[in-house]
This record gives sequence, C-alpha cells and structure tokens, in this order.
Amino acid sequence: MTNLPKTVSPFVIYLFLVIGLLSAVAFRLLTIINTFRPSMMRPVWYLGVIGYILFFAYRYHISEKRKKAIHTNRLLEKIQGQGEITHEDRALIAYVLSSIIKSKENINYLFIFVLSIAAVAVDILLALQGY
Repeated sequence: MTNLPKTVSPFVIYLFLVIGLLSAVAFRLLTIINTFRPSMMRPVWYLGVIGYILFFAYRYHISEKRKKAIHTNRLLEKIQGQGEITHEDRALIAYVLSSIIKSKENINYLFIFVLSIAAVAVDILLALQGY
C-alpha cells in the first residue's frame, strides 16, 4: 500500500476556520471603520487580505490533495465500473469523503453570506443617517 493522504488535525481545521472568519469580519467592517475610524482602514484591510491569503492557500492545498488522490488512482472511473476497486482505493475514497465531512468550509461560506448581508444593511442604514 502506498502512502495514503491523511486528513489534517481538528486543531488545523479550526485554526483555518477562525482565520477565514476573522478575514471575513475584517472585510465586512471596512465601510463602518471608514465611517468612524478611517485611520484603521489600512490595518484592518491588511488583516483581511493576509488572513484570506492564508485561508485560501490552505483551502487550495486541501482541494488539490483530494483531486490528486482521485485522479492519480482513477477512483472516479473505478466507481463508475471501469476497474476493480482495491483495498487501497477504498482507503483513498474514505480519505476523500472524510476530508469533505471534516471540512468546516460550509460554516465559513454561511458566515460570509450572513455577514455580507449584515454589512450591506448597516452601510445602507449609515448612509440614510447621513454618515
């Protein structure tokens, strides 16, 4: 059996979830910060950008690791009946499925969606109040 990929630890999963969420908050706060503390715009923007660089580099790495396991071992073709599924293939399929299940990216997406709606609403309210 070859070296099977492994899912990352829960600590790493939650660390990057927090990095992604903090970056999302930073970007959604920019219009409010610009209204009340313009001097903080650049530091908050850098926090958001650097956080997103780390978060999306991590997500890219995980995505590529999954794709490589699938493509290199022809898992899709084997599942579709075009080859025998070995014990190693089953372990690789388990890795891909486990990686998807353990991922917290859906929480990040939902958080960004809700926070974006809130940011737009707050900005509209501030504009209506003359800020």
